[in-house]
Amino acid sequence: MDSFEVREHDVLVIGAGGAGLRACIEASAQGVSVGLVCKSLLGKAHTVMAEGGMAASLRNADSRDNWEIHFRDTIRGGKHLNNWRMVEIFCQEAPERVAELEEWGALFDRTKEGLIAQRNFGGHRYPRLAHVGDRTGLELIRTLQNHGIHQGMEIYMECCIVDLVLEDGKVTGAFGFWRESGNFIVFRAKSVILATGGLGKVYRVTSNSWEGTGDGHALAYRAGAELIDMEFVQFHPTGMVWPPSVQGILVTEGVRGEGGVLKNSEGRRFMYDYIPDTFAPETSDTEEEAERWLAGDPEARRPPELLTRDVVARAIRSERLAGRGSPHGGAFLDIASRRDAEYIKKKLPSMYHQFMKLGNLDITTTPMEVGPTCHYVMGGVRVDPETAMTTVGGLFAAGEAAGGLHGANRLGGNSLTDLLVFGARAGLNAAKHAKETKALDALPSEQLKNLEQLCLEPFNPERTENPYALMSDLQQTMELHAGIVRTQDEMEKGLELLGNLKQRAEGVRVEGHRQYNPAWHYALDLRNLLCVAEAITMAALKREESRGGHTRDDYPESSSEFQKVNSIIQEEKGSMAHQFLERKAMPPHLDQLLN
Repeated sequence: MDSFEVREHDVLVIGAGGAGLRACIEASAQGVSVGLVCKSLLGKAHTVMAEGGMAASLRNADSRDNWEIHFRDTIRGGKHLNNWRMVEIFCQEAPERVAELEEWGALFDRTKEGLIAQRNFGGHRYPRLAHVGDRTGLELIRTLQNHGIHQGMEIYMECCIVDLVLEDGKVTGAFGFWRESGNFIVFRAKSVILATGGLGKVYRVTSNSWEGTGDGHALAYRAGAELIDMEFVQFHPTGMVWPPSVQGILVTEGVRGEGGVLKNSEGRRFMYDYIPDTFAPETSDTEEEAERWLAGDPEARRPPELLTRDVVARAIRSERLAGRGSPHGGAFLDIASRRDAEYIKKKLPSMYHQFMKLGNLDITTTPMEVGPTCHYVMGGVRVDPETAMTTVGGLFAAGEAAGGLHGANRLGGNSLTDLLVFGARAGLNAAKHAKETKALDALPSEQLKNLEQLCLEPFNPERTENPYALMSDLQQTMELHAGIVRTQDEMEKGLELLGNLKQRAEGVRVEGHRQYNPAWHYALDLRNLLCVAEAITMAALKREESRGGHTRDDYPESSSEFQKVNSIIQEEKGSMAHQFLERKAMPPHLDQLLN
């Protein structure tokens, strides 16, 4: 067995985005030893792409708001598939977590009275998103890092986790390698928290950076944990489609929250044609009312551009299919005609500077060409709402890697507060579990030897498959067969193609050595991406309806029967298996909030 270093902690956190950092802070506060593994560099998490704000019923912008209305909006936005207890906890604790962040130094935008400013966002009845211009995620990461590094945690940057270490059905650590040297490392831990973010790189066009390879989902699956609702992938409606230099870059929902409107090639605001009945009572049906809303009339209903992301994404697609799309296959997002240049630069500084620098596009004078872009996955590792523990002992999950909170569709702004609320719960309960767990036994040498061999197999000269070609084929397969709109025939073909890709992946070959070898890293990432791709496609095939982030051309309507169940993916006898789990009934006092 090749030599490798061993590090020991009470709690190991995998992933250094908002959820991971908040978990580290909470676990460290309990007096336990904490290690934080970061696949890239500290500060470069996908959290920074959540630009518009974090949702919490602070009531600073509208005193009519409260956690109960936030609960209602989140359940309705999630198409009633949310874990209601997770939503209850989330909405009740969100204000405290935001206030806590402020105490730690977050520089929120302010009202004239000095309170935290809140803006409108899609699916939220009242202005609820605390924000820092259009770089809220960046400020969250900065604040958590600055506070967290003083809590005693040890940080391992540019370190990739290959698999979790299991003993007697419980997680006791993780096996990985250093990206720079290629040397192996073993972490021993009584509790492990997965905070690895999403899986956007399974699709060709995504807002996710290279780190979004579904690591936490796949690690949990291979450890025996359950995945929930993997069919629900959110395609953010406003990713840039032109010019090529900015393709896939997210245009924050804050642009629409500040008054931006969507237009087709005819120059018409088309979202009025796509208002679902369920949202009609609280959505303006005339441009005149929308203008009053923009001017601050509290009695005016919000414009249809602020409908939930799934609705807006499908509307853009429909306009394109009807021949009314923008020249490059999207729609036009126009804030230039709605707000003056100084207002845009003040409220949306990152958007302005980013597109000027990268695309020579001035959003104060020119509409943006936008279209659906893979951004977020609602599905994830199934966790207990109270503790954030998975179905495997010693294993916890939080943030985008965990499922249940968002149901079939995530409301914009809920992700950042999700990181804070359940990151804190994961850290607290992982620390408690570690304190209650006896000292770990000697390293499981046979298991580690097998993992080491698995990592080195791509260097076998008899292999022939190119990891870059395989990655491209995988992304193309998912785009065509399990993308924004799906059918049975396409998904069945997709599963067949994924099976072929899995076979090809067993023959993947890389050249050179282990020292900072991107091809080798690709080869190992493929293992996780193929796992989550199969989970998405299998769950989507089984759900014979359209709901939230899951749209079926062959089953275009939502089904009351499928509203009663969540999808569960789990390994059985070496193969991926699917079952439906009946949802627990919501208590009457919460159910009445939805009326």
